[in-house]
Amino acid sequence: MSEAKDYCIRGLDFTKDWDTWMDTLKEAIMAGRGYGVSDDEIKDIALRLGDFLAEKVCPETSEMELLRKMWTAASVEERKTLVSIFFKMLEKD
Repeated sequence: MSEAKDYCIRGLDFTKDWDTWMDTLKEAIMAGRGYGVSDDEIKDIALRLGDFLAEKVCPETSEMELLRKMWTAASVEERKTLVSIFFKMLEKD
């Protein structure tokens, strides 16, 4: 294991795989809506969560690594776009 990974949180300890991660996100959105949280508020939370994940969580799948690289390279506006795209993806499933 690389030294960098020694200092990050092992994300798959919580999510197991990409599909489980996506299901968890969808459930979180639905739960937020159930508590009256608006989609805009959920997206704001997602932006902050994305920053945390990109900085602290080990990307343990190729999908997570790609997403981390995209997030890290993106501007704030581009990150908002990524969040909107994820929202659309999760709503279609």
